[in-house]
Amino acid sequence: MKLANISHYFSRDSLPLRFLKEALIAFSFNIGGILAGFIVASHLNVFQLSPWAIAVYPAILTARGVISGLFSGRLSTALHIGTIHPRLRGNTERFYMLFKSIIFITLETSVAMSLVSMIFGSLFWGIAFADFSDILTVISATMVLGLANSLFTIEIAFISFKKGLDPDVIVYPVMSTVADIVITLCYVFTLNLFFLFGLVGRYIVIFLGVVLIILALDVLPRCVHDQGFVKTIKESFLTLVFLAFIVNVTGTVLKGISEIVGRRKEIYTVYPALIDTVGDVGSVVGSTATTKLALGLLKPSFHAMRNHATRISATWTASVIMFILYSIVSLFTQGIFTLHAFLRFASLLLITNIIAVSAIVLISYAVAILTFKRGLDPDNFVIPIASSLADSITSIALLVALFLAD
Repeated sequence: MKLANISHYFSRDSLPLRFLKEALIAFSFNIGGILAGFIVASHLNVFQLSPWAIAVYPAILTARGVISGLFSGRLSTALHIGTIHPRLRGNTERFYMLFKSIIFITLETSVAMSLVSMIFGSLFWGIAFADFSDILTVISATMVLGLANSLFTIEIAFISFKKGLDPDVIVYPVMSTVADIVITLCYVFTLNLFFLFGLVGRYIVIFLGVVLIILALDVLPRCVHDQGFVKTIKESFLTLVFLAFIVNVTGTVLKGISEIVGRRKEIYTVYPALIDTVGDVGSVVGSTATTKLALGLLKPSFHAMRNHATRISATWTASVIMFILYSIVSLFTQGIFTLHAFLRFASLLLITNIIAVSAIVLISYAVAILTFKRGLDPDNFVIPIASSLADSITSIALLVALFLAD
C-alpha cells in the first residue's frame, strides 16, 4: 500500500458505513471473549482458592493487553509508513528489535503488576506480604505461556495489510480477543497447577517463571545499545507504572462486583467481552488518530477531534451493536434466555456502554494528542493506556450500572 493511497484512505471521513463495517468485522471477534468469560464462570472454584486469584485476573488480562496493544500499535503504524515490511523473513532491523523488546517488556510487566498487586492486596484484598512470591510466580508463568500471542499478532497484521485492510482497525481488536482467551486458559491452567497439583505443580509453575527471566536476560545485553529498543523500554515502563496502579483498581472493583453478583454466571461470562470491546473502541479511535498524526492528516489539537468524528461515531455504533449481541449470547450460553431476562440484561449492558465508551473515546484521543505534542511515540502509550483504562472504566461502569439497574 503506497503512502499516497494510505493518505487517501485516512482522509476519507465521508465513509461512515465503511468504517462501521470495518469496526463490526473487527469487533465481531470479541464474541470469542464470551469463551474467556465462560472459562472463568466454569472455574469459579479455582478462583476461590485464594483471596487474590480473582482480583489478579484483570491484571493478567491487562498485562497481556498492554503488550499486545503496544506491539500491534507500533507494528500497524510502521507498516503504514514503510519502516516494517509485511513479511517474516528478510524484514527490517526495526521489526526484529520490536519483537525482542516485547520479550523484555513481558518480564517488566509481570514484575510491575505483581508488585502493585501486593500493595493493593495488603490494603484491600486481605492478603499477606508472604503471598507476593506466589503472585509473582503465577503471573510470570502465565505471561510466558502467553508470549505465543505475539506471533499471532504479526500474522494478523501482515495478512490484513496485504489484503488492503487497515491494521489499525483490525489487528488489536482481533488479537485482544485471542489474547483474552489464550491468557485466561493459561491463567486457569497455572492456578490449577499451583494450587491443586502439590509440589510438582508448583515446581512446574516456578520453572515457567524462570524461563521468562532467562529469555529477557538473553535479549537485554544484545539490544541495550539500540536506541529504538531503549526508547521502547523507557516509554513502556512509564506506561506500566501508571497502569499497574490502574489495573489493580480494576481488580478491586471486580472483587466488589463478584460480592454483589455472587454466582450470576451470565455477568462473568460477558465480562471479558465487555472490557475487550471498550478497549477496542479506544484502540481504534486512538490508533487511527496516531497514524493520521504521523501522516500529517490530523492536527494535534482537541479542536481537530471533529475531523475524527465519523470514525468515532461509527466505532461507537459498532460497540452498541456488539453489547446487545453479547447479552443474547451470554444468556443463551447459560441457558437462561427469556425476553424479560434479555431486556433487563441488555439494559444493564447499554448503561455500561454509555458510561464506558464516552470516557474511553475522550481518553484515547487525548493521549494520542498529548504524547504527540510532547515528542513521544503515541504508539507506546495510546493502546496500552486505552486498553488498561478500559478495563477499569468498564468495571466501574458495570458496577454503577448494577446499582442503577437494581
